[in-house]
Amino acid sequence: MTRPIVGISAYAEPARWGVWDTRAVLVPEAYVRMVRAAGARAVVLPPDEQDDAKELIGRLDALVLAGGADIEPGRYGADAHPATRTRPDRDAGELALLTAALEADRPVLGVCRGMELLAVAYGGSLIQHLPDVLGSERHQPAPGVYGTHPARFAPGSRAARVFGATAEVNSYHHQAVGSPGALTVTGWADDEVVEAVEDPAKRFVLGVQWHPEEAGDVRPFAALVAAV
Repeated sequence: MTRPIVGISAYAEPARWGVWDTRAVLVPEAYVRMVRAAGARAVVLPPDEQDDAKELIGRLDALVLAGGADIEPGRYGADAHPATRTRPDRDAGELALLTAALEADRPVLGVCRGMELLAVAYGGSLIQHLPDVLGSERHQPAPGVYGTHPARFAPGSRAARVFGATAEVNSYHHQAVGSPGALTVTGWADDEVVEAVEDPAKRFVLGVQWHPEEAGDVRPFAALVAAV
């Protein structure tokens, strides 16, 4: 059988390697490793405007919305917080791809920013800076340092089928889902921050706020590929 093809959304950023110092399309390799471990082939998708999003989605079997920078607050009717750092090119390209994927009922997995993008696409909104609400930076303790905390999942949900009733998760985010819009919240941290959302009406639409790819947890990627 031909391996399913999974698209992974990516950055276009200044990067340095070897003798080169230039702009590059990039995504952490952990996403590629997890997609490969799940039995699929990974294709990295640059943050284009994607006028051809429907055509591109027609060539993919599933979509992973990777983590990254904050979403433009105007997309959910808010003014920018001083701590908000956006990448409008990713917003435009990924929302076009996501819209096409949902219309075609392609399986979608959103990771961190990807989960937040799902919420915005479904008419929801974000908490722009969690320390203002929680009084701590436990979900993003320091630059490049993941926070760890327990999460629980709604019985019978897709998240619970993938992760079990509870899990220890690794977080690196200063924003979170405030309103899920038309999505269903199915996971919570011990401080009630939303950790998982899904659309039960679709074949597979799941968002997780943490980074299973960095923890080497193939389960959500395997579930995505199984849905193909």
